[in-house]
Amino acid sequence: MELSELWTICSANGIIMEVEQLNTIVRYVKELIYWNEKVNMISRQDIDNIYDKHIFHSLSVLKYIDLPKKAMCMDIGTGGGLPGIPISIARPDINMLLVDSIKKKMVITDMMAKHSNNKLLKTFTGRVEDLDKTHFAIYDFIFARGVATIRELISLSKKFLKPTGKYVFLKGGDLSKEIEDAKYVWKNLEIEEKNLSFFGNESFSKDEKKILICSFK
Repeated sequence: MELSELWTICSANGIIMEVEQLNTIVRYVKELIYWNEKVNMISRQDIDNIYDKHIFHSLSVLKYIDLPKKAMCMDIGTGGGLPGIPISIARPDINMLLVDSIKKKMVITDMMAKHSNNKLLKTFTGRVEDLDKTHFAIYDFIFARGVATIRELISLSKKFLKPTGKYVFLKGGDLSKEIEDAKYVWKNLEIEEKNLSFFGNESFSKDEKKILICSFK
């Protein structure tokens, strides 16, 4: 994708980046494609549509969520750094921890994260529930992109979320059963479900992509 097209699409969705940030996105995409041939970071079927399927999908969070400066954020099941790395490139002022238990992926993801030259972007190789007590109740936002059910994700990570914090999950399809199951466990759980819309990418509607914003009363 040409830099001008990337800038246009992002700007049209209210995501404003400098040329250096756009170049960092492009470098990340190139590295992700290169390493995906060696380690399965994302589906190989998505390579030809990597911007629509992965980059814009990740960046769409910034269209719907107002992240305060210096916000503490975590990305569970990040895999190849999605959505955490694109979000961090666009918002280098926030703190982001990328978490995944698959070591061979995280070696590469850690390298790609370092290439962004963002000291607030860090990685943890292991299960999210194994994070130590220094992480308890410090995160303003916890992100995940289709790695588990709402109930599973919250069960594993609730102790790390601030009482005023929010979960932001990128999912697709009919989520009514997942939402019902989660609300059955946590009676005070509020879930806002929105259909994803992103100018320049019509596939979100076709694929029934959703963003879920979860918080506790």
